Amino acid sequence: MNIHKCLILKIISAIALAIPLLWQAPALAATCTSGSTCVTVHGSGDSVLDKEAARQSKEQWDETKNLRTKVNKRAEKEFDKLDKAIDNRDACMKSTNINAYWEPNTERCLDSNTGMPIRP
Repeated sequence: MNIHKCLILKIISAIALAIPLLWQAPALAATCTSGSTCVTVHGSGDSVLDKEAARQSKEQWDETKNLRTKVNKRAEKEFDKLDKAIDNRDACMKSTNINAYWEPNTERCLDSNTGMPIRP
């Protein structure tokens, strides 16, 4: 009975190792699809259709460059804003002014007596 359990365990392990390979075969077979970037070299030179497809691909890439740049700048701006708020909070918490406290809703360092913003 123990031999059967060992054999079943080995078979299940082999199947578990083989399953990921089933997804790799189609991925390796279809490396050049319509959505991917492929470079093919023809011995007789490029055809007109290949040149037109390359031109359209480059044109689309150039048109989306502006959008990609805007998205990256916005993400960087949001990161800088968050980074600055963290630095301000840390400075307020380390302040020698005993009346200084950090207001998390407004993300400002305030004077506990007056409620006015202070610089730590």
